[in-house]
Amino acid sequence: MSSSLDGLPRTSDRLYDDLLLPDETIAVRAEARDFATRMLAPRSAELNCAEESRDAFPRDILSAMADAGLYQLPFGTDVGGRGLQFPMLAAATLLKEMAYFSPGVASALYDGQALLVGRTLDAAPQHIRGEYLPRLIRGEIVGSFATSEPAASTDLSAEAMLTTAVRVSGGLRLSGRKRWITNSCAADIMTTLCLVDGQHAMLLVDMHADGVVVGEPDKKMGNRLQLTSDIELTDVFVPDDHVIAEPGRGLGAALASLTLGRIGVAAMGVGMAQCAFDHAAAHMRRRSAFGSQLGAFQHWQFRMAEHAIALETARSLYQKAARKSDAGITPEPEAAMAKVVGSRIAVDVTRDAIQVHGGYGFVRELTAEGTTNHLESIWRDSKVGEIYEGANEVQLWSIARVALGRDLTG
Repeated sequence: MSSSLDGLPRTSDRLYDDLLLPDETIAVRAEARDFATRMLAPRSAELNCAEESRDAFPRDILSAMADAGLYQLPFGTDVGGRGLQFPMLAAATLLKEMAYFSPGVASALYDGQALLVGRTLDAAPQHIRGEYLPRLIRGEIVGSFATSEPAASTDLSAEAMLTTAVRVSGGLRLSGRKRWITNSCAADIMTTLCLVDGQHAMLLVDMHADGVVVGEPDKKMGNRLQLTSDIELTDVFVPDDHVIAEPGRGLGAALASLTLGRIGVAAMGVGMAQCAFDHAAAHMRRRSAFGSQLGAFQHWQFRMAEHAIALETARSLYQKAARKSDAGITPEPEAAMAKVVGSRIAVDVTRDAIQVHGGYGFVRELTAEGTTNHLESIWRDSKVGEIYEGANEVQLWSIARVALGRDLTG
């Protein structure tokens, strides 16, 4: 069966240049694109349309990514990483290239595994960092990042959270329920935000410990291989040496990782939007109506020009946010800006790409020709970018607080 991705020209090669991109990152992009083209593109329909189940976790792709050294990108040489000068920029570039073909795989196996879990471990005490981070980089373990709960997601305040740990001899006993936890059905470890003595702490939980029960994966509209489940924690023992962030420091640790995750969401949005843009541009050349190619109609010329501008804006924002992180500077408000713009254009460009395709844009598979339509899965996958890792409305509020001052915005 053929795919709408087959032979799809990349308009970014003629629209954008690499004037401000380091040579190191250009090399990573070539490496990432080669991997994604070989490993994800041929399986895109299978990966993006898979039904959620425990067996659906793409462990073979995780292993291939580890074997290719892709988990090394964001980390230092002392834990088995590459020690790049621009590690976050490299990670974001990889995410953009992966999301072009499979946003769900990019989100689960890299944004979740490498950025949220990996960077949390990277900032953990040395005995935790040195034991678990090299294993994650080698693909030996799967990690989950657990902050959200049934009544606490964007709002992670102590008043909203119900997962708590009490001190016992040699450690803590953890109880509560976590929700929307990526990779939990396959995870070996979980970095877990909870309350200890009324203050936020971050704990490293062994997912094979007594008292940990992982539910069946949620059935979602899109991003299906970003497998999420509820996790019930009942009196789970966590040793003292598995405390990643002490009470009073846990929320800061979680938010620092989520900030990097938002840069990843922005980059994935650019990847999805670019793929949809490329579909639309190719269709406007080959399809005619009323005696003219679709691309000859000024309406679509202007729409595509606006999308090209938005793509360049989103690309520049996530790259700037990543560069600030690599310079050791808190990447705000750029990370929030990048997340809003990147996730928004994924939805906007895909909507227009489907519209210009007409009926061809609405099908998942054109049975008569045996062709799968990648736009259908992008449309399903793109929406969550405006919701997860901090809803866009909250990102706009955080930007407004910088622009107008907290004394006015609260």
